Amino acid sequence: MNTPRPIPFAGMVALVFAVTACSQPPRSSSEAVAAAAGAEAAPRMDARETAMRSPPGVLIPASRDAALPHVVVHKSPTCGCCGAWVEHIRDAGFHVEVRESDDLEPVKSRLGVPFGKGSCHTAEIDGYFVEGHVPAEDIKRLLAERPDARGLTLPGMPIGSPGMESPDGTVQPYTVEVVSVDGTTHAYARHGPPAP
Repeated sequence: MNTPRPIPFAGMVALVFAVTACSQPPRSSSEAVAAAAGAEAAPRMDARETAMRSPPGVLIPASRDAALPHVVVHKSPTCGCCGAWVEHIRDAGFHVEVRESDDLEPVKSRLGVPFGKGSCHTAEIDGYFVEGHVPAEDIKRLLAERPDARGLTLPGMPIGSPGMESPDGTVQPYTVEVVSVDGTTHAYARHGPPAP
């Protein structure tokens, strides 16, 4: 007959620690990282740092883009480049709802897109409009900075902008503009090779 062996002191301490840890309320992933690192609060980390510092068994999202706001895109049902821009925005982590219409002028007018600054599609996102083939990085910057503005516009359809990519990789210089509350515009971001 086998008699149970007494649990050594070190094993008892480990058992008490495990029971105590399991009885605590669940931690958020940032609290788990902080605890593992011995810090009181976890600093913001990029995805690479998060992956390197995550304790085993703790799932931490690779991106903070899960908190990005919903985007509503108004476009013509026959516009292929608009669909390509929608995919660019989705690939950047946004959840996109597409509303198709043959007449986008009422949408542009309601949102305050200035005359002469229009493009082939209009998006609404978190209180701003985004007109045309604006890169996702500029939209994320707008949402981070939260300027007192109506939105961003990229007039026309510049070759090489998101959704307007060329098979040979050509990118013409283009400037995304921010539209102030009073309707005036100024340069927000420049893209492509420098103009000669």
